[in-house]
Amino acid sequence: MREFNAVVLGAGGVGKSALVVRFTQDQFLDTYDPTIEEAYSKTWTVDDELVQLDVLDTAGAEQFTAITELYIKAATGFVLVFSLIQEASLKEVSNLRTQIARVKGVSEADVPLVVVGTKSDLVYEREVQPETLKELSYQWTVPFYETSAKKNSHVQEAFDDLVRQMRTQETRQLLDHRKRVKRPKRKPKTCVVM
Repeated sequence: MREFNAVVLGAGGVGKSALVVRFTQDQFLDTYDPTIEEAYSKTWTVDDELVQLDVLDTAGAEQFTAITELYIKAATGFVLVFSLIQEASLKEVSNLRTQIARVKGVSEADVPLVVVGTKSDLVYEREVQPETLKELSYQWTVPFYETSAKKNSHVQEAFDDLVRQMRTQETRQLLDHRKRVKRPKRKPKTCVVM
């Protein structure tokens, strides 16, 4: 079984905990209780392979910026969360994406991540339009998911996608490592006849 770890980041109150609890425990949290840090784990099958994902649910990114950098350093995958009913939370996702690349020392395209818009069931309160998400998805070349933890809509798909990205990155890094490791050159055998 392959094991991965991911951190869930986003502004406060966007539904990070509800998303993670729906994914890991198949339950809906209907009351808001601000999180500082909670660890969850789920084992399931993705593309006929058993995987375990350890998920760290964090406080709102704006609250503990120094701790956020520690989370970023430790994680291999990221779920960036914003609320579809709070347009300002999408700006935080953009900032986090840039911060992750900076802390990891890689380009933004080399980071396994999914962007998740929560609360898609609150149709009449929506502030972030689908066209905006399509445009950003194209610009950033990352998948965006509109989810509802309440209705259990597209939650599993987002985490499946993240695991696929992490597997691909792990394989790529292994191949790159093998290319860099040089095999010792054999000294030519010499024969001296006297």
